[in-house]
Amino acid sequence: MTDLDIKRLDGAAGDAELEAWRYVHNTIIPTHHLTLDDVRERAVRNHLELAHVDGVLVGNSTVRPPEGDSATATVIARVLAGHRRLGYGEQLYERALRRARELGALVIETCVLESNEDGLRFALAHGFVEIERYRLDGDTIPWIDLRLEG
Repeated sequence: MTDLDIKRLDGAAGDAELEAWRYVHNTIIPTHHLTLDDVRERAVRNHLELAHVDGVLVGNSTVRPPEGDSATATVIARVLAGHRRLGYGEQLYERALRRARELGALVIETCVLESNEDGLRFALAHGFVEIERYRLDGDTIPWIDLRLEG
C-alpha cells in the first residue's frame, strides 16, 4: 500500500488546495455542493486534510471537533471512486480518528449519504452503527448518521 501525501488545510490554505478539497467533497456528495467560501469557513472551524498519491488527488477528510460540553466529534474520510479499495480510506480514517481523540472526543460519529454504498459499507465495517436517517431541506436522498461502538 502506498502512503498518502497528506496536507492539512486551515484558514491560511490557498485557493487551489481548498478547491481540490471542495472537488472531492462535491464529487462524493453531489446533493450538497459547497462553494469555495463554504470550504474556507470549514477550514477555520474543522480539521480538513487533502490526500494525494504521487501527485494525484485521491481524497480528503474532515474532523468536526467536539463543541461546548459535547465530547462528540464527527470523522469523515472521502476517497474518489477510482482510488477506493487501495487502503487510502483506511489511512485517512485512522488519521482523522487519531485527530478527533487528540481534540478530546470520547464519542466518534460519522455521516454518509445513503446513496454512497461504498462509504456506508466502510463505516459499518469499522464498527459504526446507524443512529439516525434524515433528509435536509430540499434533499431527496437521506443522510445516515452513525456512531462508533466499542
